[in-house]
Amino acid sequence: MAVATGILTADATPAVARRTWPQWLALGLAMLVVAVVSVVLPDAGARLLLGAIGAFLAVRGAVLLRSARGLGGTAIVAGAVGVAVSIASAAAAGWVLLVAVPVLLLAAGAGLLARGGLARRGGQALLLWSVLVSGLLVASGLAQGWDRAASVATVVGALAVAVLAVPLLIGAANLRAVGARPDPEEGRPLGCAGCACAGGGCGSAV
Repeated sequence: MAVATGILTADATPAVARRTWPQWLALGLAMLVVAVVSVVLPDAGARLLLGAIGAFLAVRGAVLLRSARGLGGTAIVAGAVGVAVSIASAAAAGWVLLVAVPVLLLAAGAGLLARGGLARRGGQALLLWSVLVSGLLVASGLAQGWDRAASVATVVGALAVAVLAVPLLIGAANLRAVGARPDPEEGRPLGCAGCACAGGGCGSAV
């Protein structure tokens, strides 16, 4: 929980931070790579993006099985389907993204609205962006064909993945800074400053 709540606020303990910051850094960098490759290589972009999202959902679902079995199971199934479609067909992957990208953006925005403060404002902005993206995809489909709309959905999804990678990289930097701090000493008597312990006595003793 400390890492989940402290990734941006650096609330994790030094020991936890040293153990976890490389994981957040690797995930953030991997997301940036997926986003860039998905845009640069349009023929393989939809398959790569959908496969990456599916793999993430499957792994996340496996973690959620401990606390939310229903949600975890749904995430595992959705992730497995995404990976299977990405392997089977590039065209099918594009069509899945055409539907999934607006839906996922709307779901994420609705989830953030349930929170307060900055998260709620972010949810409002994400919902507005979701509506604009949905309109753009429909307009592209009607004007230029649905294959073109699927390509646009791939680019939008890649941009969303890149944006989500930024807080992970910031969090990794925060955790790395926390991990550089010395571990708090345990077992020291209340009020002990540690000044005389090395000499065999406590300078604060009366």
